[in-house]
Amino acid sequence: MNEALSVNCFKIESQFTDKNKIMANIKNIGILTSGGDGPGMNAAIRAVVRTGIYRGIEVYGIRRGYQGMIEGDIFKMKTTDVSDIIQRGGTILKTARSKEFMTDEGMKKAYDQLKEHGVEALVLIGGDGTFRGAVQFFEKYTIPAVGIPGTIDKDLAGTDLTIGFDTAVNTAVSAIDKIRDTAEAHDRLFVIEVMGRDAGYIALNSGLACGAEDILIPEQITNMEDVLNRIDIDERRKKTVHIIVVAEGDDFGGAREVHASIKARFPLLDIRSCVLGHIQRGGSPTYTDRVLASRLGYAAVNALLTGNSQVMAGVVNGEIVFTPLKNVIKGDSVIQTDLLEMITVLSA
Repeated sequence: MNEALSVNCFKIESQFTDKNKIMANIKNIGILTSGGDGPGMNAAIRAVVRTGIYRGIEVYGIRRGYQGMIEGDIFKMKTTDVSDIIQRGGTILKTARSKEFMTDEGMKKAYDQLKEHGVEALVLIGGDGTFRGAVQFFEKYTIPAVGIPGTIDKDLAGTDLTIGFDTAVNTAVSAIDKIRDTAEAHDRLFVIEVMGRDAGYIALNSGLACGAEDILIPEQITNMEDVLNRIDIDERRKKTVHIIVVAEGDDFGGAREVHASIKARFPLLDIRSCVLGHIQRGGSPTYTDRVLASRLGYAAVNALLTGNSQVMAGVVNGEIVFTPLKNVIKGDSVIQTDLLEMITVLSA
């Protein structure tokens, strides 16, 4: 099992040879997307809706996440509602972060709306905040729920990949490649900031793929003096391009802070910085994210119908596994920091 998984995962052995074979007494499920959007969420929605309808149950879409649940923005979905969306970024159900849901009053409103619409179980597509809300909600109201990891940050334990991560990394790689072209044309040093919140997966993987000279991530304390010394060595050996990829959650700071530190040491050096920002959230999902989302959406519905709840569907070593939500949000997803040594060697 992947080293990054320090939580207890399990498989659900079930074969649906009969499309009407439902082991749990569930007739209606609701689906929502919550938190930050990510490419591939629509593919997951499509899989949930069509799997549910194929199994003979009704599927209700909940717009704008938990806030839409509170406000009763709930509607019955048909297979045609999810036609021609597998290739689209964003989420047709919209998304939001709801502070009201984290209050007793907000959860009560949400529960009352689910009961009014006849929703008996939930499929939740989102990240850490989404699943924290689900755990607290379940403690008060025993609504069966299965989570699907939808976040470009890939900061959840219990899965090797999260929906949106592969697309976000490829978007960053494409942008960094273009920046390297202009950096080489002008003999410039570029500091490029990528997203990831408090996780360095996008920075590490995009930086490695683009041959970055330095990669700064939150999981490893940044020694800026070492970075400056490597720049000095490159200047002495007349290396014309130096690319630094920094995660937005790095302890030293983002692109602006790194830029300022380098400029203070090398005032004559031609330096530029670039924050890629939300471009990494959008766009058509890659093949990897489309297939991952489809597999997880299908697995989530089957999990509910076999009586499983408060788990997240994930993929470990290519296989579908399920992890209790309380372990997902408490588990530490360990980054492969040994790759940083490899990057130092390869960029020399």
